[in-house]
Amino acid sequence: MQSNNLENIVLHQDTKNVNTGLYIILTTDEDDMRPVYISGNFNNWRTQDKEFLMEKIANNTYHYKFPFDFEYPQELLYKFTKGDWSEVEIDVDGNRTENRSTLLHTGVKKEYVARWRKNWLPFKQSFLPQVQLISDEFEIPQLNKTRKIWALLPHDYDNSSESYPVMYLQDAQNLFNESAEFGNWEIDKKLAVMSEYKIGKIIVIAIEHAEEDRIMEYNVGKTVLGKGQGKKYIRFVTETLKPFVDRNFRTKKAREFTGIGGSSMGGLVSIFSGLRNPEVYGKLMIFSPSLWVVPELKIVAKEENTQDVKIYLYAGGEESKNLLAEVKKFQQDLISKEFISDSSQINLSINRKGKHTETYWSDEFPKAIEWLFFQTK
Repeated sequence: MQSNNLENIVLHQDTKNVNTGLYIILTTDEDDMRPVYISGNFNNWRTQDKEFLMEKIANNTYHYKFPFDFEYPQELLYKFTKGDWSEVEIDVDGNRTENRSTLLHTGVKKEYVARWRKNWLPFKQSFLPQVQLISDEFEIPQLNKTRKIWALLPHDYDNSSESYPVMYLQDAQNLFNESAEFGNWEIDKKLAVMSEYKIGKIIVIAIEHAEEDRIMEYNVGKTVLGKGQGKKYIRFVTETLKPFVDRNFRTKKAREFTGIGGSSMGGLVSIFSGLRNPEVYGKLMIFSPSLWVVPELKIVAKEENTQDVKIYLYAGGEESKNLLAEVKKFQQDLISKEFISDSSQINLSINRKGKHTETYWSDEFPKAIEWLFFQTK
């Protein structure tokens, strides 16, 4: 009854706009403080598009009025989100909803959402990636060591002839291991939802860290931590592991389809990997990097190889005291040193409440993958 009265009030107050542009009224059983957006084929399915932010007009009720001069596609396709695809609408049982559609360009369209995803979950088992152990003891000739390395392949890899982009990630122990001491990124579950929503498919190569030698292996050159083995580790990933992966899996080998990333010290060694080998890595996914280890980080641009590099930077406001300032300085240095040609090639994501934990990196992972590999605008 409240909803009907509310609609009557709104329609009475703004009859002229309703009659000249489509007016959408959304009710939902599950409400919270997150804003609601409408995304569709009219804005290239962009999320968090402020032009399509719905207004909350009562508890559990939102509305949006298309401008009277709006240029509609012949058929309007759309979904509702609480900010991005990790928080998209789902049905009462947690299942994906199909795209909504209408041929209307005027009048009132009433819509209903039962539930919303939170941090990409829940997920469907049938879309989980194939987790394949490449080797328990993959040889690292540069360091005279061996390492456990995993491949996460798209769920339908065996039934397809498609080739895929590749992301090399550090610290495999914390990426999808349910028994990890400090939690894990749940990248297998996040990749499942991305496949279900047809955002894109990717191969992830997960490299386990060196346990007690992790810091030394991810430390590049002489730093405040002393002399590290990072240069040799980067050579391993670039000169040994990547060629092996390209030979044994259906990969898109070019730099624009190849990324490297990690968090903390894993983020730092990924930065150096990208700076030293821009002809190999065209995508960098850098979460909460330990930039304090290298106060004077040198950035040298190789113009022919860095013009289209994309870099996704993330930092949390409740991590170390100086992290936000360090990450912002790094962003500006990349621009001023012309490592990138356009500031739009860097996406700086800041969570003011973010802590230095897997939970927050897990939330950021699918957003970074989508922006780096599958978002053209």
